[in-house]
Amino acid sequence: MTDRLVAGDPAPPFSLADADGNQVSLADYAGGRVIVYFYPAAMTPGCTTQAVDFTAAVDDLDDAGLAVLGISPDTEEKLAQFTAAQSVAFPLLSDPDKVALTAYAAYGSKMLYGKLIEGVIRSTFVIDVAEDGSGRVAVAQYNVKATGHVDKLKRDLKI
Repeated sequence: MTDRLVAGDPAPPFSLADADGNQVSLADYAGGRVIVYFYPAAMTPGCTTQAVDFTAAVDDLDDAGLAVLGISPDTEEKLAQFTAAQSVAFPLLSDPDKVALTAYAAYGSKMLYGKLIEGVIRSTFVIDVAEDGSGRVAVAQYNVKATGHVDKLKRDLKI
């Protein structure tokens, strides 16, 4: 398993398809800041809570200069259904091969209902993206709780 990222680490680059099949890369946010959050599965209770909360906060985050991207191992089709059903206001990216999930150490061993399993580790990163498209981790949070996470992140970022 990849070592967990910490503030100051280079952000692993990625290019993944969104719900419409368009490629979205970290480099697309050159010169900006982006929140990248990893979640286990669209249309599950916790992941729905998180997507709805990020959608509700998207204007405040945008005003603070932060874009939002959600990444899961879901197919583009499932992401399209989820986006439509929940009116998600930011790109959801498909990582079925778990390339970005692994690079960010957001996939691996975790406890679920008292059992050790392999899966997505709910994680959130704030990335400062340089003009050349390379990124640097400003905030790295692992094992976040779906409920209340966005409000806590906003408080941590003083938004």
